[in-house]
Amino acid sequence: MSNTIDTEHDIDISIADPEISSDALDRIESTLEHGMLADGPEVRAFESEFAAYCRADDAVATSNGTTALHAALEAFGVEDGDAVVTSPFSFVASANAIRLAGATPVFADVDLETYTLDPNAVERVLEERDDVVGILPVHLYGLAADMPALCDLADDHDLFVLEDACQAHGAEIQGERVGSLGDAACFSFYPTKNMTTGEGGIVTTDREDVAERAASYVNHGRAENGTGDYEHVRLGHNYRMTSLAAAIGRTQIERLPEFNERRRENAAYYDDRLEPLALETPAEPSGYRHVYHQYTVRTDDRDALADDLDARNVDTAVYYETPIHRQPAYETVSTAAAQLPRAERAAETVLSLPVHPNLTERKRRTVVEAVADSIESQ
Repeated sequence: MSNTIDTEHDIDISIADPEISSDALDRIESTLEHGMLADGPEVRAFESEFAAYCRADDAVATSNGTTALHAALEAFGVEDGDAVVTSPFSFVASANAIRLAGATPVFADVDLETYTLDPNAVERVLEERDDVVGILPVHLYGLAADMPALCDLADDHDLFVLEDACQAHGAEIQGERVGSLGDAACFSFYPTKNMTTGEGGIVTTDREDVAERAASYVNHGRAENGTGDYEHVRLGHNYRMTSLAAAIGRTQIERLPEFNERRRENAAYYDDRLEPLALETPAEPSGYRHVYHQYTVRTDDRDALADDLDARNVDTAVYYETPIHRQPAYETVSTAAAQLPRAERAAETVLSLPVHPNLTERKRRTVVEAVADSIESQ
């Protein structure tokens, strides 16, 4: 639980600061007293409320964001011999889930302004391959990928679109919220995300067939609503969310708009004061609503900037220092040899600054002063 009171010695500035309210603790206590801890009505209620938030028809809660991605791909029927186009500049789970489902991740380069999939790069991949069955765009740092263009490409090539929205709870394009823009979407509720369940994930979709198969897959392949019997209609896994996680999540949904607005306020504060400096600040394209899971700047002197901020007790992080196609686990993947210069350039130059909702005025000012002092001294 966070304490946002500014004091004379309040100088350590963390990159993340999860906040769990007393309402969440009360709901956890109520769930414990009820006794249904593994799955049940609390999870169903969370699924319904999160689907409504995303303006999607259905949601299937899972144990984490990675299992949500895997379950969704299984629900689409992805199998050995298939390929799915995705971003090389993301947490490795985006591509791992494709491999876990038996398919091959095919990497297309990113737009260096938004760090998300470049539709032109995706189109070039589709022109070269005939085994692609889907596109998995990543809404990175809280900004949605170019979904209108990517969905048009998917329609032209008869592909599914699975949004990796694990960092973008509440992000929008032209008033349409992520989680409802593709055939399905997946979110993570890891503690550092814009909202948390402690650990957890969810699949949202308007497709009844995808929802039914995902719900079955996360529950050992049982038939829909088959939580209490032993009839297993397909291969599945135990990827279910716990009732305790759902209890936390239900209170977090209520506070997500507030959390996101505070992140946006912090980002605007940085934008105004860092704009004159010799570094790239985050882009927010016209019609997009960025929710700033991370506030990520870009500079050739990234490591020096990180060292200088660390000396001022300002926490920073590099997301992600090694693109997925350069990870050791991907040395044997045929598409890992692709030339993806913009993803590699991003990996060499990005640095994320604290932007979480619990930043005080003094902490924001300290971050700006530390960045300015570092950049101006280089």
